[in-house]
Amino acid sequence: MVPDQMFKQALSRLAAGVSIVSTAHNGERRGVTATAVCSVSAAPPTILVCVNTATGTCQMIKEAGHFAVNLLAEHHQPVAEVFAGRGGLQGDERFGHGDWIRGEERGLPILSSALAALECRVDQAVEAGTHIVFFGIIESAYFDENPPLIFHGGRFHVLPMANAA
Repeated sequence: MVPDQMFKQALSRLAAGVSIVSTAHNGERRGVTATAVCSVSAAPPTILVCVNTATGTCQMIKEAGHFAVNLLAEHHQPVAEVFAGRGGLQGDERFGHGDWIRGEERGLPILSSALAALECRVDQAVEAGTHIVFFGIIESAYFDENPPLIFHGGRFHVLPMANAA
């Protein structure tokens, strides 16, 4: 088996879009920065997110049965850092950063200027080591246009948008 550090070094070479996975339950909100987000199926529209079991976000998704995925744009880097735990803010305190609104379908925390925000109902949850893989059926979607925020090599990067011809 590959040692943890070698695994992390190898996977740091995989460029990935940056998202904030958020949820709400009983008047509380939780969220975490994530790169482990992937489309699964168009019929029904399904995505997956991998969330560390040690986070309050993971526990709240299990309780609530719903989550949102907010795909981040270049100007969201400071928000991504807060939700990644940099700066020490926890739980609902993190939502003081960024322009958060309540989603129309489930009232989940939606970043108003996200490239896309998807409100999802948990369809399945699979334990995988230190994480739970949540499969979510997309119930609503919101969109915006901006260059995406990318994570590669342990740093954030911006992928410029192609000019329309």
